[in-house]
Amino acid sequence: MLYKFTFTLALCLCLSTTFAQKPNPSVLQEAKPEKAGMSADRLQRLDRVLQEYVDKNYIPGAVALIARDGKIVYYKSVGFDDAEAKTKLDRDDIFRIASQTKAITSVGVMMLYEEGKFLLDDPISKYIPAFRKPQVLDTFNKQDTTYTTVPANREITIRDLLTHTSGIGYPGIGGPEAVAIYAKGKISSGIGTPMGKLSETITALGKLPLVHQPGERFTYGLNTDVLGHLIEVVSGQPLNEFFRARIFEPLGMKDTWFYLPDEKENRLVKLYTEGQNKSLQAVPAQGRQAPDFPKVNGSYFSGGAGLSSTVYDYAVFLQMLLNNGEYNGRRLLSPTTVRLMTTNQIGDVNMGDNKFGLGFSITTEKGAAKLPVSEGTYDWGGIFGTTYWVDPEENVVALLYTNKFPNSYGDLSDKFRVLVYQAITDSKLAEE
Repeated sequence: MLYKFTFTLALCLCLSTTFAQKPNPSVLQEAKPEKAGMSADRLQRLDRVLQEYVDKNYIPGAVALIARDGKIVYYKSVGFDDAEAKTKLDRDDIFRIASQTKAITSVGVMMLYEEGKFLLDDPISKYIPAFRKPQVLDTFNKQDTTYTTVPANREITIRDLLTHTSGIGYPGIGGPEAVAIYAKGKISSGIGTPMGKLSETITALGKLPLVHQPGERFTYGLNTDVLGHLIEVVSGQPLNEFFRARIFEPLGMKDTWFYLPDEKENRLVKLYTEGQNKSLQAVPAQGRQAPDFPKVNGSYFSGGAGLSSTVYDYAVFLQMLLNNGEYNGRRLLSPTTVRLMTTNQIGDVNMGDNKFGLGFSITTEKGAAKLPVSEGTYDWGGIFGTTYWVDPEENVVALLYTNKFPNSYGDLSDKFRVLVYQAITDSKLAEE
């Protein structure tokens, strides 16, 4: 009897140790490309293209990460953080991710939606009263920026904000009417303006006219900044605290911040632009304002454009979505909510070849016919030259970060897509 007990206990301990040491397939781990059905030799083509863009001074540097089946098959940096000083760019350097903030805010909104805090077709004015009885721009005088309005056909909904169909535009990069009206109203884009309060800007925005009727068309705008304030109102927390407690800490995203801790400031990449003849040129620091706004002890938390992060941190966030809302045993969203977010939510509204879900562009059959990404791939990017996508069909997460705006060589983003998929030797679609 004692022998049988001892043997059983030893067997249980052995099995327990075996299972404890088994890698979690949902957690990103570096592995040889062949382990994920990709070719190491073919991925070297990406090395050559990235180096070519650096050598020709098209970009100062880049960091790329490719994961398939939860295995990181490519994670490299090329070029420089500081092109003048020839300071090497490291793969864990921190980039201003700008509009990649939108996906994180959208996930935060959907987490609160799952808790029954609101419905997607609730009017936003139910939570932010400044948006009650919205007005739509009717006539605009560009000489003195005066305008007339007509009442909106209906209230703006939370779904309108998630899909950029509310009629809210963007300061600086929006249409001329929105740019002029928002400038006069001192509405921030969320980039390079670390002082002030999100609540004050969103309240002021709610009193300004929409550029079209709610739901009428897709207009990229400050919608996600409004959603950031919605999170604050509903959760009772500042947006930075909500992100830290509910998303970043559960996922282990230690390098994603609105404003960087002192010990991380030296990892913020230098920002570049183009001078005469498209020459590579560093953006002047301008004290501790833009482009060094992430180094300020700021108080403005832009849900649409305010975060800085690393390629790896954001890959973890995307892998959570590819895992249907769970990462390393921590569930942020249900699979049904992830499906909702990555499904066409704009119907027949025109957005070029693709559609839009709740926070992401969605590749259609027409879009997938132009580049090798699969139908149903969801993606977005940031104005400073960062891009990402998730391909559920091929089980791929891919990110490419540069540190330059504007950039006349934006074709690198599409080349990156081609170079990722040409390295796949075992296609999931071919198995179907």
